[in-house]
Amino acid sequence: MNEDTDVVGRKHERIEKIEECPECNSRHLAQDYDRGELVCEECGLVVDDQYVDEGPEWRAFDMQQEQSRARTGAPMTQMVHDKGLSTGIDQSNRDSYGRSIPSKKKAQIYRLRKWQRRIRVSDATERNLAYALTELDRMASTMGLPKNIRESAAVIYRNAVKKNLIRGRSINSVVAASLYAACRKANVPRTLDEIAEATSSDRKEIGRTYRFLSRELVLKLKPTRPEEYLGRFCSELGLSGKVQRKADEIIKMAEKKELISGKGPTGLAAASIYISSIQENQRRTQREVADVAAVTEVTVRNRYKELVEELGLEVEV
Repeated sequence: MNEDTDVVGRKHERIEKIEECPECNSRHLAQDYDRGELVCEECGLVVDDQYVDEGPEWRAFDMQQEQSRARTGAPMTQMVHDKGLSTGIDQSNRDSYGRSIPSKKKAQIYRLRKWQRRIRVSDATERNLAYALTELDRMASTMGLPKNIRESAAVIYRNAVKKNLIRGRSINSVVAASLYAACRKANVPRTLDEIAEATSSDRKEIGRTYRFLSRELVLKLKPTRPEEYLGRFCSELGLSGKVQRKADEIIKMAEKKELISGKGPTGLAAASIYISSIQENQRRTQREVADVAAVTEVTVRNRYKELVEELGLEVEV
């Protein structure tokens, strides 16, 4: 039995070290649990043919079965001030067997519930985190941001609290700056205007706070690139993938001729989409493109003229 355990342990150790395909060096490895294989998604090479299934030994066919059979609680999260590790007393007034709690004990359970709530938020730092993380979740929901960006923003805010960078600044502006930094870190950029609109904070204050956090926390974020906005802008304008690919080609041509230096990425993205929409017979007006990109029509017009003249593009007006 011990030998079998050692073999399985060595097997796990060997599998964990496989991070890329030995044939094409791709890191996109898929687990085929039916065959017990680890397969490269790029070239199809079977990297390991004796892969151990690390999932649960039970199956569930609906959410109720999954909840009843699972033996673990909710995962740890940065979005709660105590990281989701504390416990709570249920409001149902029933014991572990589902029976109603006697009337004599309800007052005691009520007092325990009240003290539990007080203990969860014990000092000023935890109160700050509890309020800030709630606001962060609300702002991210308003903007439709995914969970990974919310977690990343929560980590940035926690680091700012640890270094005592919140003092003298409003919680909302620091939360907004953390969200802006997390979006840029995940290559899902949002403009300062979009952040300010969703958070009801001043745009200049968010930008000032972001620069301060970036300097003090050494975030080392790269400047946003125009092509990172293309997917979202084309989707909001209802344009096809052809328009997006054409706009991406225009931006790459502009990069080769060093035309994007010193220009706003949203304005360049808007102008390239405007040009490609005309070339692909899916025309959108300058006003429509400018509204989606949150820039002025003058900016779109100026970038449009520069790209057409410098790149020699043929556009039917």
